[in-house]
Amino acid sequence: MGTIKPTYVKKLAKQLLKEVAECTDDFELNKKLVDEYTNVESKGVRNRIAGYITHKKKGRGAEPELEPGPRIA
Repeated sequence: MGTIKPTYVKKLAKQLLKEVAECTDDFELNKKLVDEYTNVESKGVRNRIAGYITHKKKGRGAEPELEPGPRIA
């Protein structure tokens, strides 16, 4: 389990996802985009927003599926 993100991080990230088409699952690129499109001065907050965007772009489909093992009765 991870940490819970503050609402200001989620709101800003969701707004950027809607308005900026260049957002990808690359954290470094997202950091630059957040720096370019927002007025966030704190490096930590910028990284949190970029990390949340990266997490959302990767989605849940990125996890490999496990094959079921033998059932023990």
